[in-house]
Amino acid sequence: MSASGPLLFHLGASHHNAPLELREKLALPPARAAELHERIAAAQLPELALLNTCNRVEFYGVAGSEHDLIALGSALCAVTGLSAEDFATIRAQTTGPESIRHLTAVAAGLESQLLGENEIFGQVKDAYAAAQSMGRVGPVLNRVFQKAFQAAKHVRTHTAISVGQVSVANVAVELALTIFGDLKSTRVLLLGAGDIGEKTAKAFQSRGATSLTVSNRTPERAFALAQTLDATALPFEHFVHHLGNYDIVVGSTSAPDLIVRAADAAAAFGRRRAQPILFLDLALPRDIDPAVAELQNSYLYNLDDLAKIAAQNLAARTAEVSRARALIAEKADAVWQQVIARHAV
Repeated sequence: MSASGPLLFHLGASHHNAPLELREKLALPPARAAELHERIAAAQLPELALLNTCNRVEFYGVAGSEHDLIALGSALCAVTGLSAEDFATIRAQTTGPESIRHLTAVAAGLESQLLGENEIFGQVKDAYAAAQSMGRVGPVLNRVFQKAFQAAKHVRTHTAISVGQVSVANVAVELALTIFGDLKSTRVLLLGAGDIGEKTAKAFQSRGATSLTVSNRTPERAFALAQTLDATALPFEHFVHHLGNYDIVVGSTSAPDLIVRAADAAAAFGRRRAQPILFLDLALPRDIDPAVAELQNSYLYNLDDLAKIAAQNLAARTAEVSRARALIAEKADAVWQQVIARHAV
């Protein structure tokens, strides 16, 4: 702690600096996340929250010294297997008011791969709630997160950065429409029954798709989502043998390894008589072998591909970014002055 205020920081990596291959290595499925939390607990940082999404792994906290930040990065590398050299190339760090600006911009969707997307706000709230439940939120993070939520809502309300309800699910479905023209006769296989999978399925239904099948490693979740969607459930161990029956395959699981291999897709095409299959890989780590893209009549798009497509229609939202960042800077600086004043007392 310094006389000018606590060492408030943000540390991590995101899609801005990390290519898909390195973000896959940084991914924190439940087992890894639990191990990381154990290492973090041993570090005894005064306050700390972890934001873990498809496109970013970031810490927000209060440190005793710069050495704490080095130890935190080392813990992340140790758990994920990412080398210190690779992490150094993608590492992003801010301190003080810049950390508040960054957190607020993230919550508002300004730092998202799809500018203005809405899901990130809920993910930041979940990260804050998880840190609270672990007893890692103190007076600094409590004020910073609460004010960041207020400012993010203000930005979304008073600018047009979220115009068009941008989401990965909507971009994926719009892409399917450009390939198939009409989704009424297409058969969609959804691999994964989590939040992203459900939103994608509902986006397909809203555009006219009527034949949806859900397959998940936990059968109960597959059947529950299938019932909600009025869809069909398929045992996970059988889906590979039925790939050839589907026009669109969506990967959205949390599996640590590929679940659709190139050989599986090749066998599926052998049963389709030159009919195309659209593979939408919305998972990180990826669900679908990149080699699938090389197969004839195959269309494969991952998260980065969908972001590039979305970037073509950014004009309305991009015009609002400067206004949004100006609002954030003003509010973040005010919060930092409050934090300093409280620290001085």
